[in-house]
Amino acid sequence: MSLIEVLPAEGYRRLRLNRPEKRNALSPELLRELSLQLHQAQEEPNVRVLVIEGAGPAFCAGADLAYLHQLTQFTPMENLADSELLMRVLWQLYTYPKPTIAKVHGPAIAGGCGLASACDIIVAARNGARFGYSEVRLGFVPALVGVLLVHKIGEQRARRLLLTAELISAEEAERLGLVGYVVEDEQLDAFVEELARRLASYSTASLQLTKAILSAVQSMPPESALHYAAGLNVLARTTEEFRIGVEAFLKGKSS
Repeated sequence: MSLIEVLPAEGYRRLRLNRPEKRNALSPELLRELSLQLHQAQEEPNVRVLVIEGAGPAFCAGADLAYLHQLTQFTPMENLADSELLMRVLWQLYTYPKPTIAKVHGPAIAGGCGLASACDIIVAARNGARFGYSEVRLGFVPALVGVLLVHKIGEQRARRLLLTAELISAEEAERLGLVGYVVEDEQLDAFVEELARRLASYSTASLQLTKAILSAVQSMPPESALHYAAGLNVLARTTEEFRIGVEAFLKGKSS
């Protein structure tokens, strides 16, 4: 059985975490397979948007508890290699050149919450979705996921979630800026499909360049960021999609 189900859709792709009996807990095998599927989807021009979801009742419950027990027997170098695997997958998703949507229908905990946070937009089911970083309860550290959370919602709000390890509702996660949309549980599938199709209808080049700006400018001084953005503006204006879009807009204004 594949740990990542590939579910084709028109203009976008659904990648479903497929360990429902383990609440889609992260394992090295799942992470490697997810990374491979991310790479393959990136290379396919017909895949313009990516949706990450989970099979069964949970989105992702974080690390596999049995595997966590194994980690206690690992050497420092083995633990470093394991940590770097998760780091690479989170960074691959965070810097992905195509829009990414996390479709969260159930609990997204610890590393699972980090996986969702690495996506551009989280769409959450109002009643089913829950979010939390439980690492400190286990004597663990929310290190990698914490870095992404700070970028996502800011330091003060991240301190609350990471230090208290509290489980929050979809609506509270939206209030804190973690979740982009909260929808009724029964409307989640249709909402995500409509959103993915809408994003897939936009200019591929525009979306990729916009994501490049978002990934790069946070670490730049304002003046450097503006120079970088000006350069991307030049690139965008040389694309065929820009020319077609402007002509269509002007034609619509004149009609």
